[in-house]
Formats: sequence, C-alpha cells, structure tokens
Amino acid sequence: MPTAKKEAAVQELRDRIAGSQNLFLTNFQGLTVAEITKLRGELRKDGSTYAVVKNTLFKIAAGDDLTKHLEGFLSGSTGVVFAGSDPVAPAKALKTFADDVKSLGIKGAFIDGQVADAKQVYALAALPPKSELIARLVGSLSSPIRGLVTVLQGNQSGLVRALNAIREQKLAQES
Repeated sequence: MPTAKKEAAVQELRDRIAGSQNLFLTNFQGLTVAEITKLRGELRKDGSTYAVVKNTLFKIAAGDDLTKHLEGFLSGSTGVVFAGSDPVAPAKALKTFADDVKSLGIKGAFIDGQVADAKQVYALAALPPKSELIARLVGSLSSPIRGLVTVLQGNQSGLVRALNAIREQKLAQES
C-alpha cells in the first residue's frame, strides 16, 4: 500500500513531466550537494529544473508509454532535468557541467517525443540556440529576395541613367 508521501511525490512528478516538453536523464552518483546545487543554478537560468528521482516513482508517474521509451535509462542513480521548449540550452548546460565535473553522466533524453542517447544529447549541445537557428533560416530565405530586389533596382537605375544620357545628348545637340 503506497504511503501518502509517495503518492504526493508521484503526483508532483506527474505534474512536472506534464509541464515539460523535454526530459534529460543523468547519473548523479559521485556528485556532492554543492555540485548538484551549482548544476541546478545553471539549469535554472533557462527555465529548466533538476530533480533527483527514485526510478520506481518516476516509472509510475511517467506512465506506460513514456516508461517504455525511457526504460533503458532508468537504472542506478537518476537525476532528471525538466526542460521547456528549447532543448539546446539544457543540453549545453549539462555538457558544460559534465566537462567540468566528470562525475555527472548523461544517460539520455526524451526530446519532442523522441528518445535520444547521450551521444545525441552531446550533438544537440553543439547546436546554436533555437533563436539563432531561426535567425539563420530567415536570413537564408531573405537572401534570394534581397538579390532579386537589387537586380530589379539595378535595371531601374540603368534605365534612368540611359534616359538621362539621351536627354543630355539632345541638350548638347540643341545648343
């Protein structure tokens, strides 16, 4: 029979999972409390949170579908990053922290409905932020249009120069 404390923990986990679009699972074994606090601070900068969870409670809270996807990552000491819509920022924070503190291991992630292993999370951390990618896309899309406008303006200015040259010739002939 589950205790009220465990039921409350499961409900809290359900709420956090439902409020997160991306989940990152880590192995925190060997980290000190100060290091985990530092990691939480780094993740909090972009709106993500970090929690140490019991695997059995997380499986119950996640439900059968999510548990089926994450089953391979839910063993040993597990810490979960509950992230918002941009998965790049928490991935970068985890990678940076894992590079500095060798004790943190990235197990995997559940990003936009897809399972990603540690290697994919590291690749994601190498990407620029979503806002920069959107800016690059907009720049790429606007470049051909800008070129077309320049060409069209060139034809107009060439026509104006030709007409001006004809006018000047006629003025020179009349004088």
